[in-house]
Amino acid sequence: MAASYVGVGRYCMRLVASSKVCKWQFLALQPSCRFHMYGRGFQKKLTEGLKVGNTALSLAFVFGGALGLYQTIKHNVRQHHAEQQFTKDSSTGLSLTLYQYKTCPFCSKVRAFLDFHSLPYEIVEVNPVLRKEIKFSSYRKVPILIGENGEKVQINDSSVIISAIKTYLVSRDKNLNKVVSYYPEMKSKDVKGKEITEYNNKYWVMLEDQDEKQYYPNKEARKEEMKWRKWVDDWLVHLISPNVYRTPREALESFDYIVREGKFGVFEGFFAKYVGAAAMFFVSKSLKSRHNLHDDVRQDLYKAVNEWIAAVGNHRPFMGGNVPNLADLAVYGVLRVMEGLEAFSDMMANTKIKTWYQRMEENIQKGQELSNKLH
Repeated sequence: MAASYVGVGRYCMRLVASSKVCKWQFLALQPSCRFHMYGRGFQKKLTEGLKVGNTALSLAFVFGGALGLYQTIKHNVRQHHAEQQFTKDSSTGLSLTLYQYKTCPFCSKVRAFLDFHSLPYEIVEVNPVLRKEIKFSSYRKVPILIGENGEKVQINDSSVIISAIKTYLVSRDKNLNKVVSYYPEMKSKDVKGKEITEYNNKYWVMLEDQDEKQYYPNKEARKEEMKWRKWVDDWLVHLISPNVYRTPREALESFDYIVREGKFGVFEGFFAKYVGAAAMFFVSKSLKSRHNLHDDVRQDLYKAVNEWIAAVGNHRPFMGGNVPNLADLAVYGVLRVMEGLEAFSDMMANTKIKTWYQRMEENIQKGQELSNKLH
């Protein structure tokens, strides 16, 4: 399932929730010109050292110059490899269009993934009232991703989008339609008789046997990533709404942000901001009861965030190791929608997430900068 951020009837978005990547990180570095500089300096100083007979100084300089030259060459080789790999991944001819609500946590999760992987994409902001931008689709939720590589392919559900595009990137057979078929749609009815849609394999990145170790050092790493991606969809996302609508003041602040960033008409925006804020304040209370949250829902948010940081541990910067994996991106994407709100400031001040979150911001920014550079 998927959900939007907020909603009241047809006039507001809904953030009552459910639904829903090892990565190659490439640094946008300029080629070094130091090779010849090291060469000239090395020769000059070596000659001077020999002339004065200072053998110790000469040997020290030889060692230092050789080490500097080695580091320079190593840097250039790594850069060349990274740019070659990125060019290989980005030359697939894949065109992407994301239909979204900007403040939807599931949409934010998809954007975090695409930005981190330096994938260019167009954004279509959907009007939450009429939703005419997605009238082409029988699936009436966001995010929706349209991918084109010879034919148009629609991918629904944030976690399926991420798993499918990651699979496409690592696949030897660049056939997006085939990749999407790995995540079959299943329809059923809940206890109230309402039809619900789910997807098989939604947390799986489909890898060939010979490629698995390249992206996951062991089976536990893969299981860990899937476990925490599911945790984001089943638990973390349910903490957003009760926290951003915790009080009438916070609800109004949240809707002011939503209307400002979203695609509303004048009347729709006014209605959403004031009627929606009041409605979601009361909806958040029912969500608190449904998910067995504390009276002070901040405590549940703090506990969840610290649980995540404990799982990452002190021995690695990200759950993915030296670079974020799909679980890192999912957590970051969901939490990011609270930026600028009181709930976000409280979370940063009262949990241990700040350092990890800042690392994630830096990595997302690097991905965006590389995308801009190469596209």
